[in-house]
Amino acid sequence: MNLFDQISNDIKAAMLARDKQRLEALRGIKKEFIEAKTAKGADGELSDDTAMKILVKMAKQRRESAQIYSEQNRPDLAEPELAEAAVIESYLPKPLSDAELEAAIKAIIAETGAASIKEMGKVMGIASKKLAGKADGKAISEKVKALLA
Repeated sequence: MNLFDQISNDIKAAMLARDKQRLEALRGIKKEFIEAKTAKGADGELSDDTAMKILVKMAKQRRESAQIYSEQNRPDLAEPELAEAAVIESYLPKPLSDAELEAAIKAIIAETGAASIKEMGKVMGIASKKLAGKADGKAISEKVKALLA
């Protein structure tokens, strides 16, 4: 079952369970998926890779919004954002630990043969694709920079 179908089934389950918070988050995910499927230039299908990118983006947006609300002393607005982020993140693969991330990047550096910071772009291109959804782009960038320096 692909991610789109799984979300659709989970929406039905959330409706039956009367879980309003989860239902709202799942509907938001499905909305983004449908928009991606029907976007100009799309072929009407949504691959799991594309769906993962959408989920990563949505989770990041929710966390950033919650942080802004918290900084402005608005916990009433931050809590729903964090709850939605948790629902979205439940569909993402488990994030890599620092040691796993370092090992993965070392393997990519060895694979590309990069030796200096000048070749960071080559490493980042491959790392971003391979580690999408498993690690934050900022964390990947910092680790690549540290290993190539």
